[in-house]
Parts: sequence; C-alpha cells; structure tokens
Amino acid sequence: MQNRRLPDELVELAVETFRMLADGTRVRLLWALQDGELAVGELADAVGKPAPAVSQHLAKLRMARIVRTRREGTHVYYRMDNDHIASLVRDAVHNAEHATDGIPAHHRSPAETVATPVRLRSDDVAR
Repeated sequence: MQNRRLPDELVELAVETFRMLADGTRVRLLWALQDGELAVGELADAVGKPAPAVSQHLAKLRMARIVRTRREGTHVYYRMDNDHIASLVRDAVHNAEHATDGIPAHHRSPAETVATPVRLRSDDVAR
C-alpha cells in the first residue's frame, strides 16, 4: 500500500485538511471536541473567542468535512467527523509537546501536567 501512487484528488483533499488545521483557533476548537459534541456557545467559551468568530471557523471545518452538526431545537451541536481527524489533531499536539523542555504532557500523569508550564527547548529558541 505504501508504494502505490496517490491519486491527485486524494492529495488535494489531504492538503485541504492540513490547510484547515493551520489555524490556532481551529486546532483549539477540534481539541475541545476531543471528548464529544459541543454547542457553539460552549466552544466559544472553550477557546475564548466570540461566538460569531467561532461559527465562521466551524463553517469552514464543516465544508471541509472535518466536523459534523446535529440540530436540537435552536441549538446546533458540533462533533468531529471521524476518528482520523481526532487522531491527527491529538498527534499534532503531542508532537508539539516534544518541542518543549522536559517530559511532554502526554507522557506525564494528570497531577504532573497541571502544575508544569510549557517551555520551548533552548535549541529551538535560537531558531
């Protein structure tokens, strides 16, 4: 499977997924959705942004088929479209943690994670 040539349309869709993830607010939104679906207001609180701005990001994620919606009365709930998106976001955040000093948060116990600030490694600061 690794030796087969990827069709152009799959490459373009993969690139579009990375393009959608190349925004801090969208990564934070998807991180907030790791545990399940949330309404726009809950997501706005989770990422510290106004609901209209969050709605615009969610619309882009929905068009890119990264999130899905469910309507209940006047509320719209968002969730990640599939486990691959969840893994991609989780892996990207965990990879970023490896660029910090010390033991990455995902390798520590919950008690250790709460009290430890994130610091870039000294060799990364000079870049």
